[in-house]
Amino acid sequence: MKFCKRYEEYMQGTDENLPGVGLKKLKKMLKRCRTDFRAHEEHQGDDGVRDETRDLIPIARCQGHCQVCDGTFFPSLLKEMSVVVGCFNKRAQKLVELHLASGFQKYFKWFGNKSRRDHGMLMQQGKDLVTYAIINAIAMRKILKKYDKIHYSKQGQEFRSKAQSMHIEILQSPWLCELMAFYINLRASKKINNVALPGLFGDCSLKFNDEKPILSCGLFDSVKLDTDLTCAICLDTVFDPVSLTCGHIFCYMCCCSAASVTIIDGLKAANPKAKCPLCREAGVYEGSVHLDELNILLSRSCPEYWEERIQTERVERVLQAKKHWESQCRSFMGI
Repeated sequence: MKFCKRYEEYMQGTDENLPGVGLKKLKKMLKRCRTDFRAHEEHQGDDGVRDETRDLIPIARCQGHCQVCDGTFFPSLLKEMSVVVGCFNKRAQKLVELHLASGFQKYFKWFGNKSRRDHGMLMQQGKDLVTYAIINAIAMRKILKKYDKIHYSKQGQEFRSKAQSMHIEILQSPWLCELMAFYINLRASKKINNVALPGLFGDCSLKFNDEKPILSCGLFDSVKLDTDLTCAICLDTVFDPVSLTCGHIFCYMCCCSAASVTIIDGLKAANPKAKCPLCREAGVYEGSVHLDELNILLSRSCPEYWEERIQTERVERVLQAKKHWESQCRSFMGI
């Protein structure tokens, strides 16, 4: 079955009216671009003189800036991508917060979500959201690949890079990683066997390759999403993980060190010009997200390593707190 048809069936089968990528509409835009270019070529050939070089140029290619593509295709796709990512982030955040809530907050949240009181329903919603994110990411990549194929260009790839810099690439979303960890944690807490589920969704799992943790998720029995959980700063398994807006994951203390802030001040106090240690993108610290579900998953998966890191970081945190308050006292006393 072609992906376009499978995608349409999936979107129509969702219980809620979720936004998606209009593949058929975008394909019609590209087809109109081809038709306009063919008409332009035929008009140029009306002088009765046959240009042999014209036969060597692919008829689907539009040269320079195209009104159809640049004025309609890319703006439409950009808008759809923004809506899809915004919807996914909002729903994923709400679901994770519902699971992590405790005390009176938990009672209040669960009371306000009567349809979600069942843990099986929570797990199903987590699975559905992960599937929604990945299938839309595939849809976006396929339509951009088709654009490059029609135009014999690399503008589709460049658009993907632009989308990543604008943080509307859904696979960059920190909530995707958090949702995958949420699904595994909930499945483990209910003691459900680690088996692949039927349908589009393969399964989520935490694997260790050469002692390096990888969060993996399968889709369509062929598409696989792997997230490396090794901190690029300390080169160890991420501890108290935090995701920057560019999508890269680090240990919280490593991240604070890279941003030249203390753990007391936090990443919100980072300089807006501070850059990601990996991709060197600026302004990625203010919107960072603490990955609490991933933290729970890793603490359960490698308890000995976790206990060792807790002891090590406890000493460092106490030292930083002591220096911070000594500095505050000196400032208050005018010393």
